[in-house]
Amino acid sequence: MAQFVDWDLAAATAGTLSKAGPKVTYAEAADVVAQLRELTELAADHVRDFTRLEAKVTHPPVRVVDRADWAAVNVQGLDQVFTPLVSRLTEGREPGPLAQAVGSRIAGVQAGTVLAYLSGKVLGQYEVFSSDPGQLLLVAPNIVDVERKLDADPRDFRLWVCLHEVTHRTQFTAVPWLRGQFFAEVEAFVNAAQADSEQLVERLRRALEAVAGSIRDPRQPFNVLELVQSPAQREVLDRLTAMMTLLEGHAEYVMDGVGPSVVPSVDEIRAKFNQRRESGNPLERVIRKLLGVDVKLRQYAEGRKFVHAVVERVGMDGFNQIWSSAETLPRKPELSDPDAWVERVIGTGSSPAAVVTPVPEQPAADPAAPEEPGPKKTAAKKTVAKKTVAKKTVAKKAAPAKATKAAKATKATKATKATKKAPVKKAAPQQPAPEPAPEAAPKAAPESPAEPTED
Repeated sequence: MAQFVDWDLAAATAGTLSKAGPKVTYAEAADVVAQLRELTELAADHVRDFTRLEAKVTHPPVRVVDRADWAAVNVQGLDQVFTPLVSRLTEGREPGPLAQAVGSRIAGVQAGTVLAYLSGKVLGQYEVFSSDPGQLLLVAPNIVDVERKLDADPRDFRLWVCLHEVTHRTQFTAVPWLRGQFFAEVEAFVNAAQADSEQLVERLRRALEAVAGSIRDPRQPFNVLELVQSPAQREVLDRLTAMMTLLEGHAEYVMDGVGPSVVPSVDEIRAKFNQRRESGNPLERVIRKLLGVDVKLRQYAEGRKFVHAVVERVGMDGFNQIWSSAETLPRKPELSDPDAWVERVIGTGSSPAAVVTPVPEQPAADPAAPEEPGPKKTAAKKTVAKKTVAKKTVAKKAAPAKATKAAKATKATKATKATKKAPVKKAAPQQPAPEPAPEAAPKAAPESPAEPTED
């Protein structure tokens, strides 16, 4: 099989160009690795309880790596996935000697350069290409470097990162078909490429114009991948974008839900992280746009809003129906219209309040609630009425002689009472009803944390 990218050279290039990590002693490095492994297990418990997703397949333990190791793992995964796809795309045509000798090496250097840049940015990643069901990677030098620059509490920051990355692992292990679906979409994207050289040249020309425009105005949004795709690829990319936006947004939502209760300094970390991300220099911003990093950051925010809106409407169990099949995954337009997804998948008859907060069948009486005298008086009157009816029934059954005697006694009693002035009884003062306890003010939803990774 012809090699269109020299992946060995890509790994060597990434290892050579990767920047050195922060200075730590051997003991400090060992402590960081041990704590990241411990916090990964802790995060897994929190994520499972919050999402109600249970892993259905076994997975390897977390792997704590340095920058060069991270690049090497990704080179291996890319080689396993894309080399067969590209070969099938070219229908087995062998490149010429010059193209194979020079072109593959140029491509290897380019791929290694990109991975070297990303190896200094990524805090963690759930890598799905190189193994099934994937493996969780935590890049220790980057985590230590960022926590020092932010002056963040080391344990809090590390747990914050672990919550995000463990959520990704939970997604792929609790939903085993998700990895295969992702690969199928990647394969469809490659197969939908057009080999027409004129169309490819035109798309590349538009991409270069967009790059130049972004350099002149860094605020100008663009995505090179969107500019060089064929019409058929756009449909596939829409599905891939929707899937990735869901996965990233779900991880962000879980961080929002779990973080404040287990990461004491999460607000401080979030604020500092946002400020650091926004202070990148113009060249850094252009590179991030070229590599699609800015697209991923937008996916964090858009996906989190979608997940939050759906959970508010149908609860966590209702939201988890999103993992039922490829048909229940959100479509790209539904990301900005969560009600459309709810109507399509859940149905219009869903009751969000009943799902989110189930009402107990027999609620206990509220001890702080004031007594209601109205209903109690009515009950008392009914009791008196029942007693009166009972007395009348007894009187009817009595013998006539007894009835006559009782009538005479009644008349005598009435005559005696008429001659006397009946004393007026003062009513007992009513006890003031206790005031009801004031309702607790609803807690505001936590703000969205900054994106902890650029995985």
